[in-house]
Amino acid sequence: MKVMLVNGSPHKYGCTNRALEEVARALEADGVEAEIFWIGAEPQGGCVACGACGKTGDCAFGEVVNEFRARAAEADGFVFGAPVHYAHAASSLLGFMDRLFYSNGRAGRPNVLAHKPAAAVASARRAGTTASLDDINKFFTISQMPIVSSFYWNNVHGATPADVERDEEGLSVMRQLGHNMAWMLKCIEAGRAAGVEPVAEPRAWTNFIR
Repeated sequence: MKVMLVNGSPHKYGCTNRALEEVARALEADGVEAEIFWIGAEPQGGCVACGACGKTGDCAFGEVVNEFRARAAEADGFVFGAPVHYAHAASSLLGFMDRLFYSNGRAGRPNVLAHKPAAAVASARRAGTTASLDDINKFFTISQMPIVSSFYWNNVHGATPADVERDEEGLSVMRQLGHNMAWMLKCIEAGRAAGVEPVAEPRAWTNFIR
């Protein structure tokens, strides 16, 4: 089993990475492989609805998105982490996720996200973490991805990684999140071994006026 942890911060080794490292350690202690994937320091724009992914299966503007989606096919679960900017999740992560989730499963490509557990992690100096978690969690709830939680909201506090080291409660939340993710993955594996699989409901498309 493998979990991919997405570092959506422009700083590769900043506070968000430190939080994800703690989740990864707990996963690995429970026998689950963990890999941190950094989206990079370049700005990540959102989806422009160009329709290219519907023809090719790839995002026309996203080498990083396309690389991650290819690697995500081998993952069993995901953690998406972001710093808080202006009381919301960093726009680079949200832009990355916009294009990842919109292009996923198009043009005959396999859906590499559905039914795989996911979790959101936020890092802030002070405030805005719960709003940021809500930003990220909405991607999961529209994509049939079970959400993994901890015993508190999945956030850490600090202006530097050294500050995060002093956030004992925040780091314990990260460890519990890793343990809970490992437990859910093992439950899903046991269910599949017993013949339990998701049921697909035919999709109906409407809007608010017809």
